[in-house]
Amino acid sequence: MHHASIRTANIHRAIAFYELLGFTVSDRFTTGYTLACWMEGLNGRIELIQIPEPKPAPDTFDDEHYVGYYHLSFDLTETTTALPDWLESLKKQFESAAKEEPNQFKPLKVLLEPTQQQIGPNVYEVTFIADTDGLPLEFIRRLNTDN
Repeated sequence: MHHASIRTANIHRAIAFYELLGFTVSDRFTTGYTLACWMEGLNGRIELIQIPEPKPAPDTFDDEHYVGYYHLSFDLTETTTALPDWLESLKKQFESAAKEEPNQFKPLKVLLEPTQQQIGPNVYEVTFIADTDGLPLEFIRRLNTDN
């Protein structure tokens, strides 16, 4: 996959959010009449596109009847040894950033605290957070790495 595209109400706030997750801007450009950029990190690439007159995004996480794209998922198996510790560290980063720049950052919104889930023969730690526009992001870490 080349990239996943995310429409955002405020590209500068979204860039700052994804930078705290470990992404870096690789290219800035315009698409039509609006700002956009590619960001790379966590073994992938995202595209952020600012929407000049944004409407609230649907609640894809809590609306069990929602149909369509659901979330992006990032595999942290090679990045961290424990998803709960990673999430606690991330929460602290966002709390600190929100105190320093309250107009740019908000405390991290956790949609699902780390839990274990079996999928086929694999057991994963799974957590969900919301980005600046409320879109769900999943972070997973495979526990049984001998498969």
